[in-house]
Amino acid sequence: MSNPLSLSQVTIQGYKSINNLQSMTLNALSVLVGANGSGKSNFISFFAMLSHIIDGRLQQYITKGGQASSFLYHGQKITQSIAAKLCFGQASYLFELEPTVKGELMYTKEEISLVGGGAPFQLATTGGYLESALPHPPSDIELREITKYMLKAIAGWKAYHFHDTSPTAPVKQRGEIQDDLYFRPDAGNLAPFLYRLKRESPNHYAAVRDVVKLVAPFIHDFKLEPVTGNPTIINFAWTSIDSDFPFRIDQLSDGTLRFICLATLLLQPRLPATVLIDEPEIGLHPYAISILSGLLKKASARTQVIIATQSVTLINEFNLEDLIVVERKDGESFFERPNREELKAWLNDYSLGELWEKNVLGGRPAP
Repeated sequence: MSNPLSLSQVTIQGYKSINNLQSMTLNALSVLVGANGSGKSNFISFFAMLSHIIDGRLQQYITKGGQASSFLYHGQKITQSIAAKLCFGQASYLFELEPTVKGELMYTKEEISLVGGGAPFQLATTGGYLESALPHPPSDIELREITKYMLKAIAGWKAYHFHDTSPTAPVKQRGEIQDDLYFRPDAGNLAPFLYRLKRESPNHYAAVRDVVKLVAPFIHDFKLEPVTGNPTIINFAWTSIDSDFPFRIDQLSDGTLRFICLATLLLQPRLPATVLIDEPEIGLHPYAISILSGLLKKASARTQVIIATQSVTLINEFNLEDLIVVERKDGESFFERPNREELKAWLNDYSLGELWEKNVLGGRPAP
């Protein structure tokens, strides 16, 4: 993979359970493994916050999450700020946030740098502003071009979460047929996106349908048509191999629906610059997990893929170098890559999943 917009290193300080993660290297495929509550999801949620920063909605995100103190490591009494540095290609983005008396987070520093480019560029002359200056190109020509590059990179980092398959889940609702520009992180536009794929990229649509049929062989095809009498709305339906009668989306199992979302995400023609998925294995049969691992590896040849998992079956599908073990000690999350030399004797007799179960890799609940 040679995508210049993919992440190479990340530093996060003071964010939720992540107190001091320094310069962690990220590969084309990075698999975070750890127990419940270890901090995997906090790592993924950090990138969800970034997307709100780019959209100019940081304070909205903070308010919905419980105000500033909920985002600071052990709360505002312990931690005074959140700091992060994101490196990719030839550029890096650094920012610091501090809480306000109103429970918001304000910027005290925001800058971008080029590798070997001298002093960093300050995106704002003074701190104390509530939304990022990054989406507002500065007047300086060189700084403006770097900022555009930065925006393109961060806007291409998407965190996906397909856990919600309840009756009120966005993925099960009617969709606006024009809501097809990109695949939404909650799959809320599954029908419009697949409809566009079928019309404009039939080979990719067929690839999605065919891989879904490996996991759910009772499915013949997806039925994607505008609602009669309202051509601006589209529903997701499907037909079985035994009948052309259209079944509703809520007549699919949760696992099958999640797999359709995963296949649609990973087989689309233009993947985001970095794809992050939290626990993609939830509700999937072991055979489906095996198929999923192939999709993840294939996608990582085209873009950067970061997943968080606690599935032994899924871990078994990857290489040791793909793994990042996440452990929580005294309320703090630690991230570490396993050392092949230290595990050499174990690797001769056990799979990665078995080593994780035996707590040889770490990342298991503390006794």
